[in-house]
Amino acid sequence: MQIQDLPYPDPGVPDARSGPRFLWWLFRNQLDGQLKSLAWGLLHFASVSALPFCVGLAIQAVVDRSGGRLALAGGLMVLCCAGNAVGDTFLHRAAVTNWITAAARVQQLLARKTALLGSALTRRVAAGEVVAVSTGDVEKIGWFVEAVSRFTAAALTIVLVCVALVVYQPALGVVVIVGLPVLALAVLPLLPRATRRADVQRDKAGRATELASDTVAGLRVLRGIGGEELFLDRYREASQEVRHAAVRSARMWSLISAIQVLLPGLLLIAVVWHGVHLAREGRIGVGELVTVYSSVMILTYPLRHFEEIAMAYSFSKPSAKRAARVLALERATDTTGSRAAETPTGDLYDPATGLLAPAGRFTAVVCGDPDTAGRLAERLGGHPSEKGTSALLGGVPLDELPLKSARTAVLVQDKDPVLLSGTLRELLDVPASGAVGAEDALTAAQCGDVLTALAQGSLGTDDPMDARITERGRSLSGGQRQRLALARSLITDPGALVLDEPTSAVDSHTEARIAEGVQALRAGRTTVVFTSSPLLLDRADRIVFLHDGEVAAVGAHRELLHTEPRYRAVVTRETEEETAAHLDGVPAGREPARSSRDDVRGDGPGDERGDGRGDGRSDVRIDGREGALSDDDVLHRLEEIEETA
Repeated sequence: MQIQDLPYPDPGVPDARSGPRFLWWLFRNQLDGQLKSLAWGLLHFASVSALPFCVGLAIQAVVDRSGGRLALAGGLMVLCCAGNAVGDTFLHRAAVTNWITAAARVQQLLARKTALLGSALTRRVAAGEVVAVSTGDVEKIGWFVEAVSRFTAAALTIVLVCVALVVYQPALGVVVIVGLPVLALAVLPLLPRATRRADVQRDKAGRATELASDTVAGLRVLRGIGGEELFLDRYREASQEVRHAAVRSARMWSLISAIQVLLPGLLLIAVVWHGVHLAREGRIGVGELVTVYSSVMILTYPLRHFEEIAMAYSFSKPSAKRAARVLALERATDTTGSRAAETPTGDLYDPATGLLAPAGRFTAVVCGDPDTAGRLAERLGGHPSEKGTSALLGGVPLDELPLKSARTAVLVQDKDPVLLSGTLRELLDVPASGAVGAEDALTAAQCGDVLTALAQGSLGTDDPMDARITERGRSLSGGQRQRLALARSLITDPGALVLDEPTSAVDSHTEARIAEGVQALRAGRTTVVFTSSPLLLDRADRIVFLHDGEVAAVGAHRELLHTEPRYRAVVTRETEEETAAHLDGVPAGREPARSSRDDVRGDGPGDERGDGRGDGRSDVRIDGREGALSDDDVLHRLEEIEETA
């Protein structure tokens, strides 16, 4: 595999059981590149290591006044220099190729896993960790995979040189062959501590990246509540922790580097000292002494690769562990399905909770636990992130359908939809039945003021459809993003549409118009909305109330307000004391009833509620009066508000 051939047609199935196993799998899948790097590395290191023998031969030829041997030494030096140049050039080329292709393979694997898991990925792994793995970690993994072949070439060269020195000059060769293993293994006791410090540094860096990612994603909210300085202080503290961990790690590696310099120097001194004594006794010639001395000095170059491979492994091991943890994640269901591709129709039913959404009707689901509601909404779409009983559409288990067929049959819009960067026309260019046009969907979602804002904020275009939307729609308000996402879902016109809190960030007047528009546009189509808004609930054909993960009541909105205290508690935001009083049949205390909807806080339609809560709702008194209110008073005034809206 060459760089120009990237990406891989198929990156393969990784061994993600552990970090070391994943590294070994990468090495095996790049065996051709590793062998090329090893061959060029042997040529390079052997050529460098042979130079001392050539120099020693030339010096001895001068001492012996032998012109023929001097010419031979010169010719050998030319060959060694040529081999060094060629080997170094192609070793660098092969090493960079191995590095980049290994990193690209990991990135492809991560991208494939991300696409497979979808929204389930960030439920299992923090977004910041995914970013850290796909950026810095892939480079460190590629570094180790590439360094293995160079280290192997350096180790083989050292062995060959030691054997040659023993054959060439046994008296000095024995000193070298005993001393070199000591040099290579001297740093081993320090490696575990260096590895632990590197792990700590990477963990802290990952947490800092995660914090930065979350802060950027919630910057608009932070500005709204004045929390920039708080999160800036938190990130500054996390950054300082990373810096301190990096300094502690660097100290250990600097110590290892110092040992790698000190010990070869001591070996060199020992060789020279012993060699001088042998030369004075006439047991070796001057050329032999120079050869052994030069060889030992040259060997410090391949010895440096022992330090590099140790450092590369220490940094790549935690990176490979994180990558393997992400790659080991699996979907709870098989995306290929066990049935043939089809698009079933009929009632949407969840056996786990007993929820039934009749075909062609507008069903609202009220659930006091947002997490439970989110999991149920995901399950209704088929192929959820967690294992469980499959939802049925027309009696067909959605988990048994191929993922594409399940998504075509049931579309789920979660409570935090993502807007991709591009023009509005590109945003709305989604697979659709063609029965609903962009204008109709935008009108039903009450996006008129959004189109006006986009047109005013775009230069060089008067058509809002050509206006650009920034990444994740950060230039838009929360309500505007929510309405554009709703319009995108409506355009697809699926047989069954599931919406999770689609109007939590818009004001009451706009919400009432959205409820009317969605009801009209989805007439005759199956629509399920998870909400606790009376304005949406009053428009629903059928309301299902969930309590403790099971269907507790089914009926119309006004009927359930009168007959089901727990339903009323969720919709009207009653306190626990008030709910307990209703369940016991005792009138509520002095606390006035509370409305589930706030007054309009913006300057016009489409503004978000200004209560600063995540769901955009505010617990306010219906009429602001003090005093006890009976149950009938609460219901009567709540109905008056709904009729007025």
